[in-house]
Amino acid sequence: MKSIVCTAFSVMVLVASSLAAELPEAPSSSVVRMNAAIIETTVPVSAPKVKESSRVFDKKFLSLAFISTGSTFADSYTTLFARQNWLAGKTGVCNEEVESAYLYGTHPTVVRAYSVATVKSAGSLFAAYYLRKHHSKLWAFPLIANSAIGLQGVTQNMIECN
Repeated sequence: MKSIVCTAFSVMVLVASSLAAELPEAPSSSVVRMNAAIIETTVPVSAPKVKESSRVFDKKFLSLAFISTGSTFADSYTTLFARQNWLAGKTGVCNEEVESAYLYGTHPTVVRAYSVATVKSAGSLFAAYYLRKHHSKLWAFPLIANSAIGLQGVTQNMIECN
């Protein structure tokens, strides 16, 4: 058993030392060897450059931002229909906010409704800007999600409260 361990250890030491390269020359060495077989050269390779759009605000970003902001403010505008119905004393139609009462309150004021729209729009615009600036492929997701949520709210409010 002892001879097997010694043999295995010897083989590993020899393998490790045979893989080692020659020690590098010291910077202060005055001996200069010029052997053509030892000199290693690199060949410059030119790769095709990928054209990156450095502009964050292009037509696509601005159009998505406009749609997102418009749908969010339209949702807040139509949410105010519930307050108008409540102030008019109408029955049989919606007269309080039910779907997003945690954001708007049950009887939202104009200032609160448009403040919620401003915060939602600014948040989605900032998230999209940040993702676009850091070259994420999902940069449009916050704008599309905000648009979808706003348009769903507009549809719900038009069906129930108008």
